[in-house]
Amino acid sequence: MRAVVQRVREARVQVGGREIAAMGRGLLALVAVAREDDEADALWLARKLVGLRVFPDAHGRMQHALRDVAGTLGVVSQFTLLADVRKGRRPSFGAAAPGPHARRLVERVVQEATASGVTTVTGRFGEEMEVALVNMGPVTLWIDTREAR
Repeated sequence: MRAVVQRVREARVQVGGREIAAMGRGLLALVAVAREDDEADALWLARKLVGLRVFPDAHGRMQHALRDVAGTLGVVSQFTLLADVRKGRRPSFGAAAPGPHARRLVERVVQEATASGVTTVTGRFGEEMEVALVNMGPVTLWIDTREAR
């Protein structure tokens, strides 16, 4: 699984002009599922997101995780993170998992994060979404479960 994670002051997700999710301080994770990903990847990613110490302490050092700051985790599926742009001008998405498989693993990330006590909001899988955010820092991280495990 791949994720681009941003530390945010706030974020909102709209579908068809209607707000479906909103959050304050926390992490917004744009998540893609590759064909070979499995439940172990989803669990690893959820635990990593919940435990990332990217929020500042009193000295401005990144020392605190989501629970420490009562932050929210936003999870938005985004298969385009798996785009292959090496050939031609149109991206190939052949590495992305089929919809049902991807949906199940994205939902598993959300379930695991929620079970760990972190407030979680989501986008709407398979929908055209508008995502707005205010990045704090800015802090943006790239996570790939295949590279990290």
